[in-house]
Parts: sequence; C-alpha cells; structure tokens
Amino acid sequence: MRVLSLVCSLSPSPARSSSHLLADQVTKEFDRLGVPGDVVRVADHDVRPGVETDMGDGDAWPALREKVLAADILILATPIWLGHPSSICQRVLERLDAELSESDDEGRLLTYGKVAGVAVVGNEDGAHKVSADLFQALNDVGFSLAPGAVTYWVGTAMEGTDYQDLDETPESVASTTRTLAVNALHLARRLAADPYPAS
Repeated sequence: MRVLSLVCSLSPSPARSSSHLLADQVTKEFDRLGVPGDVVRVADHDVRPGVETDMGDGDAWPALREKVLAADILILATPIWLGHPSSICQRVLERLDAELSESDDEGRLLTYGKVAGVAVVGNEDGAHKVSADLFQALNDVGFSLAPGAVTYWVGTAMEGTDYQDLDETPESVASTTRTLAVNALHLARRLAADPYPAS
C-alpha cells in the first residue's frame, strides 16, 4: 500500500502552507499504520490546463499522474478560497477527468480500486461544501470513498488565524485525521483483495 497527497496550496514551496501541514499530518497517520506516502505540492510543478493525460510542451502532469496511478490512496489537500477549493485543486480534478477515457483490459477505469480522501483548511465555514464537491468529482473519475473520508479545520468566522499558526492540533482534527487514515486503508486493502468486477 502507498498513499499520495497532492497539496493544492496556491503557494509554491518553500512558502508555509496550512494545507501542506494538514497533508503532512495525514501522511504521518498512514505512516503509523505502516503505509509509506509522498506529499507533493502541485504549485511546484507546471501542470498545464486541460483534460488530457498529457498536454505536451513541458506539461508536468504525466509525471504526477504516474504517482497517482502508483498509489493505492490519493489525498487531495486544499484551502478554501471564496467558498470553493483552490484553483489548483480544480485543475487537478480537470486533469483527472482524462481518466474517464483510460481503462484496463476488462473495461475498468485505471482508478478503480483506488481510494481517495480529502483534507481542507480555511478561515471560514465551507469545509463540508468543499469536501462534497471533491467527493463527487473523485467518485466521478473512479475513486472510492470510505466513511469519514475528510479531515478539516476552519477557523472562527471573520478571523484571520491560519491552521499552521495554532499552538497545537485540536484533538477533534487529530481524531478525524486518524479516522480518515484508518478507514481509507481498510477500504484500500479490501479493494486490493477483491477488485471491482469488469464493466
């Protein structure tokens, strides 16, 4: 089993990022379960707009797509901007749309059997709306979702505190992060042992 977290912060490295922090915490939970993982900040790569697996001309998505297809579990970590996932997260979803045209010898999408989860941070209410948007999109392109497939933190309304600036992780967030990791791993193991039937 392997997990890949795609961090959809608008800021490239080495800028601090609450989304990256939460993705790191999710990855640590998987590591405690014996599952290695990678965290990739998408803004560090030249992912071109489009809905193909390779948009050519230096497009960085094909290399990231290889990582997605090599992973058993995909985590999308995004901030909330104007009540929505970041534009980089939307671009990742648009690039994943190409998977609808890719299938194995039995007609199954290459993403079938892979599990997805979501990590959301923001300084306003909206984590449920953002996770609902991502759940639908990820399911549309072939990923499966376990119960409790999201962990999130949103600050008090009308305040400017970032998740990365908290003195410690709230227990409610830590508990939800553990649930995400445990349930996603359980589902991934079940799907690996008993794949979806041919389409």
